[in-house]
Amino acid sequence: MTTLVTGATGKVGRHVVAELRAAGEDVRAISRSPEAPGLPSDLRVFRGDLADPGSLREALAGVERLYLYPHAPTAGEVVELARESGVRRVVVLSSRAVSLGTDTDRHLPVEQAVEASGLEYAFIRPNDFAANKTDLWGPMIRKDRTVRFPDPDEISNPVHERDIAAVAAAALLADGAPPAVHEVTGPEILTQRRQAELIGEAIGAPVRFEPTPPEETLRILTAQGGWVAQMAPFLLGLAPYSEGEPIPSFSLEELREIWKPRSTVLDVTGRPPRSFLEWAREHQADFL
Repeated sequence: MTTLVTGATGKVGRHVVAELRAAGEDVRAISRSPEAPGLPSDLRVFRGDLADPGSLREALAGVERLYLYPHAPTAGEVVELARESGVRRVVVLSSRAVSLGTDTDRHLPVEQAVEASGLEYAFIRPNDFAANKTDLWGPMIRKDRTVRFPDPDEISNPVHERDIAAVAAAALLADGAPPAVHEVTGPEILTQRRQAELIGEAIGAPVRFEPTPPEETLRILTAQGGWVAQMAPFLLGLAPYSEGEPIPSFSLEELREIWKPRSTVLDVTGRPPRSFLEWAREHQADFL
């Protein structure tokens, strides 16, 4: 059976490709930038864009499984095209925000389109992506070994992108399995200060945490551009995750439940999730 991986040059997608190939599967990939580094030279890569469903038609021909990067505006068209092309199983890279009810316009519409299609499916809902720290904190740490963020005691549970990919790959290969929702977490709850300290340990140089007012942090993150600038108001508690929704507010008790480690990685892959320190060591070049 052939699996098509969309968003294949992304932080998770490239590892989904690696997991499937390691399992001996026939894999092809689609990307807006097939020439981007990080994919095997012998992988069949198609140029395509989820914003233009018609551009996926050639890549979908003969495909039975689809790893779907979320793009809500065209999700219905993409899923229908996949169904018409013979895809039988779809695994969606979603978000834990759907479980919390704070995502109504980013990942939820993709899940709904897949669920309505009648195809086999699994939804992968990770907690905090550890990989986001390379874009959020990387420029600051490279500049002067200092993280400037509002609350050093704010907690989260960062998950390694390779663990997300491993769960996704296992879900893709679970032919005939009933619908599933996999909430993927790392192994431990960590404060923001502790995450900065572990990055310092990984790069062999202390990393300070300087508490910075939200408005000043917003200015710093906006100047970094890209998705960081786009998502900064939400990350700083200044805007909701989805447009038109209230700004989420959780008690410390609720946050500890939200970030509580789940056994998903172990249950699905047979091995425990990787630690944040392990992640930081693998990504030390992003902070030097």
